[in-house]
Amino acid sequence: MELSLKHQVGLMCVILLLPSLCSSQDSFTDSRATYYGSPDCYGNPRGACGFGEYGRTVNDGSVAAVSRLWRNGTGCGACYQARCKLEQYCDEEGTYVVVTDYGEGDRTDFVLSPRAYKKLGRNDEAAAELFKYGVVDIEYRRVPCRYEGYNIVFKVHERSKNPEYFAVVILYVNGAYDVTAVQLWQEDCQEWTEMRRVYGAVFDYANPPSGEINLRFQVSGSAGIYWVQSQNAIPSDWTAGAAYDSQVQLT
Repeated sequence: MELSLKHQVGLMCVILLLPSLCSSQDSFTDSRATYYGSPDCYGNPRGACGFGEYGRTVNDGSVAAVSRLWRNGTGCGACYQARCKLEQYCDEEGTYVVVTDYGEGDRTDFVLSPRAYKKLGRNDEAAAELFKYGVVDIEYRRVPCRYEGYNIVFKVHERSKNPEYFAVVILYVNGAYDVTAVQLWQEDCQEWTEMRRVYGAVFDYANPPSGEINLRFQVSGSAGIYWVQSQNAIPSDWTAGAAYDSQVQLT
């Protein structure tokens, strides 16, 4: 099933990582966080993960660029809770973010969108003071992503061209999983063939098979490393920028 661009954006704008829905690792890690400029306080649609508009609006624009947690793009899509340490200003829950970009600051692990950075504060006045600091000490931990009611989606990258070049990005991955590899099925050879990680979360394949494209992707997490196969093939008339429902979700 293909999702229209209008429908995609509508979904992205309402998806939140609510604290009540997020179980997490117990321990926090000390670090620092800053924020980047944005004309609308949302994320960067040209972020290094290759998410496009999804990277701007997912989680209501509470997103982050990371450096040490980037892990050659494997860190794209990971979700974190971060809270600052200035008791007079900082909210106890802090902010919940999705990694959508690469970025380095002044000894920081997180460069937050303005929407995410604001949520570090206990109220608007406190957030305004934190913005004046520019860089704050934080503690963070990874938490499972929660996209209630949504399956994993394969988005065909905008630079794809049917039938010569196929690139894909995987969106809406529940849980605390890293996508470590993507493969497509070669019917003629009766085997799965590795796709190349181009950058961030973008995987590609030159001269893809004709007809429908069947994909599977490898994830790693607390349960180990395993493959997840889409239950819905990408149709032969796929187009750049289109999104296709996989009919699967991780638990």
